[in-house]
Amino acid sequence: MTAASTSPAADAPAVGAVRERTVFLLAHTGRAAAVRSAELVVQGLLKSGLGVRVLEAEACDLPLPATVERVHEATPDVLDGCELIVVLGGDGTLLRGAEFARASGVPMLGVNLGRVGFLAEAERDDLDKVVDRVVTRDYEVEERMTLDVLVRNNGSVVHADWALNEAAVQKVSPERMLEVVLEIDGRPVSGFGCDGIVCATPTGSTAYAFSAGGPVVWPEVEALLMVPISAHALFAKPLVTSPSSVLAVEVQPHAPHGVLWCDGRRTVELPAGARVEVRRGAVPVRLARLHHASFTDRLVAKFALPVSGWRGAPH
Repeated sequence: MTAASTSPAADAPAVGAVRERTVFLLAHTGRAAAVRSAELVVQGLLKSGLGVRVLEAEACDLPLPATVERVHEATPDVLDGCELIVVLGGDGTLLRGAEFARASGVPMLGVNLGRVGFLAEAERDDLDKVVDRVVTRDYEVEERMTLDVLVRNNGSVVHADWALNEAAVQKVSPERMLEVVLEIDGRPVSGFGCDGIVCATPTGSTAYAFSAGGPVVWPEVEALLMVPISAHALFAKPLVTSPSSVLAVEVQPHAPHGVLWCDGRRTVELPAGARVEVRRGAVPVRLARLHHASFTDRLVAKFALPVSGWRGAPH
């Protein structure tokens, strides 16, 4: 992408022109690569006549022209009138973008500037392509399942949350296990001591659940996953249930308290005796897709899996 001038005059629309299309930009401004990538994306979008909106807190760290719209509040209504969220960064930044996407219904297009980046649709070398496809609206939108999470204590709901990847119940003290009983659809499954339990979506099957030894589930499969972490039990296998199931993790009353993490971003303490219920989320996250490549190819590429010697199906 050719670097354009960042002066207001160079990037401003013609006098009297109105920006009919606006893109919301999120970037990990703590990384030099993200700052430079954001600058190039903004230049390309403005040059093509699209408007760009950013958070004021991030604008301070980005070399942006005056024509870029700055908003102060990080609330869903800052996306009013935006057709797309473009996110530049690693998994943490992409999950932050997912929070905006879920709350607003605006689809998110991620550009991976981190390591694995399963949520991302493009890599940093694809910035030209990203801008071109956004400008020409040459992308498709798919919906990803989320989780709705409730925390109960003494029968009362004390916390409600959601997750795109996973809701993880974990121990707090390194020296003591978390004692839990697992339940599916109102029936007990097993109880044991462990480091934690991950309840995940198919999207999250390649994230924390994968690290805990869970299965890789193709995104188009509708299912819920329950994966124990370092369980001290003979039967502590990963479980895959119906998307209509309700998963529950009960922290034993006599055991140390735990903590709930949703997507590794939002946390709440779980007192002894607390109950965490996980079900299919009512609101999905919409992702913009640029490629028609199969998830199999994405899996092989992201994990650099060895496939030499493959001959394919006979013709």
